[in-house]
Amino acid sequence: RKIIFEKQWFYLDNAIGHIYGTTFEVTSGGNLQPKQEVEETTTETKEAGTDNRNIVDDGKSQKLTHDDIKALKDKGIKGQEIVQQLIENSTTFRDKTEFAQDKYIKKKKKKYEAVITIVKPSTRILSTMYYAREPGKINHLRYDTLAQMLTLGNIRAGNKMIVMETCAGLVLGAVMERMGGYGSIIQMYPGGGPVRAATSCFGFPKLFFDNLHEFPLSKVDSLLSGTFSTETLPSEPEDNALVEESNGFSDEKQTSLPEAEEESATETAMEINQTEEQETIDINAEDAEFKENKEKENKENVREKQRKQWERRKKLIEAAALLREKNADGLIVASKFHPTPLLLTLLEFVAPSRPFVVYCQYKEPLLECYAKLRERGGVINLKLSETWLRNYQVLPDRSHPKLTMSGGGGYLLSGITVVLEKGKSDASSLEALKIEEPSSKRCKVQDLHC
Repeated sequence: RKIIFEKQWFYLDNAIGHIYGTTFEVTSGGNLQPKQEVEETTTETKEAGTDNRNIVDDGKSQKLTHDDIKALKDKGIKGQEIVQQLIENSTTFRDKTEFAQDKYIKKKKKKYEAVITIVKPSTRILSTMYYAREPGKINHLRYDTLAQMLTLGNIRAGNKMIVMETCAGLVLGAVMERMGGYGSIIQMYPGGGPVRAATSCFGFPKLFFDNLHEFPLSKVDSLLSGTFSTETLPSEPEDNALVEESNGFSDEKQTSLPEAEEESATETAMEINQTEEQETIDINAEDAEFKENKEKENKENVREKQRKQWERRKKLIEAAALLREKNADGLIVASKFHPTPLLLTLLEFVAPSRPFVVYCQYKEPLLECYAKLRERGGVINLKLSETWLRNYQVLPDRSHPKLTMSGGGGYLLSGITVVLEKGKSDASSLEALKIEEPSSKRCKVQDLHC
């Protein structure tokens, strides 16, 4: 299919078989050709000015017009030659400093040279791309914040992770990549089904998806209360019943169709001649064949639908069995919903002494979540953090922070689960603390009174 990227369209057929990192040039017709390494001549760029103070950007420095450049493109002249002609026809190019000349050439090459490099998908590349292009789809989760989540959540091979995210599958893909296909992941999802648009971009093999389970958030409460059931879905694919029903249905049709043919034949024999009778029989035969084909398609669709329902039920039972064990090695939450009810519910499935991480674009919901967790207990090492990111340009004699930087990458609430003693009430525990802790102080007070 046609790929459209940065106002450039091309086909990826010729890229198959090449290694990742290969640079291609887009030729006429959108075909890709591996780019040949050519040494760039720097004879034209040796002459440079001392400063740019006398250069005025009035739009008149370039002699070539838009129509001239379009004509050069139509002739099939390559982008490198167009850039060279732009340099030659620029009246201010030689007066610019060496740095400004390099910047000008780089800008024009990006615009006129159709060069594409195909790189292997990774968490860093995909998160950078989503954050730059469609940050709303990933809840404005910045790539450094995602890296912090993976570190604080102790994601590693062999873990049993619970992931609840509404970031188009980016967080799930990052967890799967770090686990490398070993261990198991249970994805909690709202609505009718999980969204994995970004996960499919990673290009994981089938092995990675074998240990990926999904469970709807709507059934979590019933699972915790012990009333969870999957009676609404079929227990097994009912192929035999379908075959019997379809045979009976087709037999009825087959018996009714010849009768219709006989009736129509007698009517035509009485009213019209033999040739017209033959035509009507042919039309009826075609209608019967069309109906039979349609019936077969309907039967196949029903069978396929039931098979998918059965597979879905099987996966749901497997996910429920994993959650019932309540021994998950970690919990990652990055969703558009309020984190407090989600976290308090899902922590029930996490084993003691395991990390959990919650992401939110704003800190206020996490502050409320922090207070609730401190009140509830069963967690230690609670931290609410925000990472600060600044990009630097590192080039000879011109290393400096970039002029633009992101205002915020979201907030993280992390902690470690511990065994929660539910027998003791909060009041009794406070009394115990009062009795145990200030014993030395109480003695001093008694001595003073005496």
